[in-house]
Amino acid sequence: MSCGITVKIRKFMTDNENNNYSDYVRRVAEADDEADARRRTCQSASDGADSAPRDQVPPADAEVRDASRGSGGMIALARRLFGGDRVLWVIIISLMIISVLVVYSSTAKMAYNARSAISTAQFLRSQLFLLALCIIALFFVHRVNSVTYRKLSTPLFALSLLLTASVYFMGVTTNGAARWIPLFGFQFQPSEMLKVTLVMYLAQQLAARQSTVRTMQIVPSLQFWTWMQPKQRRVWREGGLSIFVPIVLSCMVIMPAHTSSAVLAFVLSLAMLYIGRVRWSEIFRLVKWAVAGAALVALLGLGRSQTAHGRISTWLELWTTPRMEIPVDELTDTERSMIAIYSGGILGRGAGQSAVRVEMTHPESDYAFAFFVEEYGIGIAMILIALYVWVFFRAIEIFERCPKKYPAMLSLGIALLITGQALLHIMVTVNIIPETGQTLPMISRGGSSLLFTAIGLGMILSVSRQTEEGSHSEDV
Repeated sequence: MSCGITVKIRKFMTDNENNNYSDYVRRVAEADDEADARRRTCQSASDGADSAPRDQVPPADAEVRDASRGSGGMIALARRLFGGDRVLWVIIISLMIISVLVVYSSTAKMAYNARSAISTAQFLRSQLFLLALCIIALFFVHRVNSVTYRKLSTPLFALSLLLTASVYFMGVTTNGAARWIPLFGFQFQPSEMLKVTLVMYLAQQLAARQSTVRTMQIVPSLQFWTWMQPKQRRVWREGGLSIFVPIVLSCMVIMPAHTSSAVLAFVLSLAMLYIGRVRWSEIFRLVKWAVAGAALVALLGLGRSQTAHGRISTWLELWTTPRMEIPVDELTDTERSMIAIYSGGILGRGAGQSAVRVEMTHPESDYAFAFFVEEYGIGIAMILIALYVWVFFRAIEIFERCPKKYPAMLSLGIALLITGQALLHIMVTVNIIPETGQTLPMISRGGSSLLFTAIGLGMILSVSRQTEEGSHSEDV
């Protein structure tokens, strides 16, 4: 500032020599003081703004921030309560919604039956009640750690075997098959429980043997007279009693009442052995046992072998003989299901507009997919198929990310059960395979199937949740 004053004084002296020098100096000094005062005022105002608390925001902004924190807290709470794979949750909810639509419309045949005292609204309430139980079971099962399932695998599997066997002594027989046990006013089908517990048990046994599974033998020779030899006795010790026998018992107790479920349990067992890295030679040896057992059952006419033979004959007849001249009332349910799919076309006939449902024996269970295609079209039906396939691929991802053997095998095995059963159901409706009576998981009407499918999905979510949390135990 002093340099600036000096320059101004010299200029003034040159241009105005006759002016009073002292007056000029006084005026310049006053102007500079005034400028300094203004600068100090501006600086103090700026410093005051910088030193103001940053969290002082207008009341309206504070309310918005608190609301956002509250919504974020609710989302965090929901994620803690409903853990696991988010995509799988969406798939499950979608299947449940489709189930309500299918059952409500397909049960109209039963509701309008002159001998029935139940309305479609009552069938709908029954299905909604079952789905509510499934949601509760799904929630509690997915919050239980997989180490608990590992410990309960053997007892639950043994209980399932006993309950399935007891059906033939104290169960309810329908359409010539004893499959249900009356329980608290409901018809409980223990074979559905057995399929899930079989996966649990095999996952436990195979996970415990991963260090030796590539060298051990689990299937004994068909030559039973050699079982007392040292080599065969070693087979029984290594895996015969703990793996081979349980698979055989599972198929044996299911087969007399439900042949297709026994076949599904056997194929599922083969898949579990493959997942568990069992040698191919052992798997082929088990297939030989299955062929020999099926031939013996057919030869002796045991169980529902006659029904199975009739279904296979009908299936072959549909492929090998012309059916154009067959009267409508003599068509099989499989033919009616194909007619339903054809009449549905790409866009479908519309909800509640099915014409073939009144001709089918069980449109709400055994042929739910064909009925769904007729009303909603092939386009939406393809989305339904994609949901089931998606369950399997989500399980593959969970399997690959899981650091422990037992929960990884458990999740993939149950996904194979659900997706495989769905594909079996769909293949029946288009006559790719003979009629099986398998329901469409999470959609077809049936309490036991719905409940244990939900429990299986809950176990997959449990494994996924623990993987995300890093809470798997140190055990296998």
